[in-house]
Amino acid sequence: MSIVNWLALIAIIQVVHFLGTWKFYVAAGKKPWQGAIPVYNAVVLMQLLKRPWWWTLLLFIPIVNLIMFPVLWVETLSRFGKTSIKDTLLVIASAGLYLFYINYTQQLTYLQDEDLKKPNAIVEWFGSFAWAIVAATIVHTYVMQPFVIPTSSLEKTLLVGDFLFVSKFHFGARTPMTAIAAPMMHDVFMGTKTKSYLPKPQLPSFRIPGVEKIEHNDIVVFNWPIDEFADIGPPPSGKMYKPIDKKSNYVKRCVGLPGDSLEVRGGYVYINGALNELPDRARLQFAYIIKSKSVLVSIDNQRRLLPEPNQIFAAKFDVSDMYATAFDKKTGTYTYTAHLTDKAYLGIKNYPGIISIEKKIAQKGKKDAGIFPNTAANNWNTDYFGPIYIPQAGKTVAITTESIAFYKRIIEVYEGSEMGINNTITQNGTTVLLNKKPITEYTFTMDYYWMMGDNRNNSQDARSWGYVPMNHVVGKPVFVWMSFNNNAKGLYNKIRWDRFFTTVSGKGETTSYFIPFLLVLAGWFGFRWFQKRRKKA
Repeated sequence: MSIVNWLALIAIIQVVHFLGTWKFYVAAGKKPWQGAIPVYNAVVLMQLLKRPWWWTLLLFIPIVNLIMFPVLWVETLSRFGKTSIKDTLLVIASAGLYLFYINYTQQLTYLQDEDLKKPNAIVEWFGSFAWAIVAATIVHTYVMQPFVIPTSSLEKTLLVGDFLFVSKFHFGARTPMTAIAAPMMHDVFMGTKTKSYLPKPQLPSFRIPGVEKIEHNDIVVFNWPIDEFADIGPPPSGKMYKPIDKKSNYVKRCVGLPGDSLEVRGGYVYINGALNELPDRARLQFAYIIKSKSVLVSIDNQRRLLPEPNQIFAAKFDVSDMYATAFDKKTGTYTYTAHLTDKAYLGIKNYPGIISIEKKIAQKGKKDAGIFPNTAANNWNTDYFGPIYIPQAGKTVAITTESIAFYKRIIEVYEGSEMGINNTITQNGTTVLLNKKPITEYTFTMDYYWMMGDNRNNSQDARSWGYVPMNHVVGKPVFVWMSFNNNAKGLYNKIRWDRFFTTVSGKGETTSYFIPFLLVLAGWFGFRWFQKRRKKA
């Protein structure tokens, strides 16, 4: 929805509000025109309801306003003596249209505070619940959002089962684009496949200035750019079917920034020709083929290979992503595939019974059909990729029949949707056309980033689907508040106690602040108990 369309919708809402409430203003001693002027009429309404003026601001915060409107409908009726359960249910069920009936058919008497009737139980419950949702929604949308690590693409750096707090203010909180949605629900209602939002209308995208910019190797939560597909594949040029803020949340490491030239050599990332130096908490992993005389994963009584690692072996070398692929009865040799850190590789190399351990690296020049930008001209794979330019806002690139494969989706889907334009890229021989007009260059309006997993051979990342635009960035993970290992047996063993209340960023080994947190919490409750005892005495 463009700015013009959005302003038109606001104007319609204002007209509906005036037609349905002007007699309420008159009954309270105000002039009819005071109920017609946008924003001012809301300030006047807050005065009538004896509520603070800043409540008006809440009416302009997406999602929060969906909760505030019913609150104001109920409070308006209460201020004019309509406090029955019937009145409350009708005004909520009718989406406020019940006010029209009261406005034109009932005698209205404005009540001062001393004349107000005690609200019914539904009003009291609704008010408390609504304000709890308002506060939680503001925190969830603009300050901090909980998130759980679903895949092993950052394994050993962040673990599957880590519960994170993701900061929205570090990179700048993004205002919701989907205007009508259930508070604190992402794309579906919890436990169902039912959409928790209406795809239209869509608000213009706006980002509040952040306290820092994305830097090399920052871990970033973002909306998956190609959410029209159930799984990764050749990035399509078609338009997205999900709103940007309702696309699936992904978490990866940002290895490439706007303006960088990026290349992958042997699985390692090079930025502008130099090897990318990862922070010391990063745990880079690669795939290895292991041949062994020893049993490194569990085997059942029929000697069938099972996917779970041998617990002693797994614990010794911190292996969590390993499986058996073959067993040679003649030689008694087991073959395994494992994703290992350098430290685990060095340890396993000298483990009793190990015959060989080799890194599983794709051959340079051997084409992988699933690698961005999926053209015949590039013989790239996950381990040998690029060089590739990462677009930067304000920078201009040459557009040719060879280069357009890198930028087609950017121009059509990302930049087009950001500007409210339906861009179309076509080719006529050796000429590239944008909206049927020939182009030889293009200037980007947004910054783009290159996101990759630390588990290099087991990560769905930018090598498959390309660039991540800035308007897809959600936030920065800052804190692991809880962690569960669902593969462990027994509740106590499932809990990763050493990861409770640990920071995501920082140098050196992670430190759990769980015990200090419990001590502070106990001190707070002790202080409150002492206060109550003292007050009672």
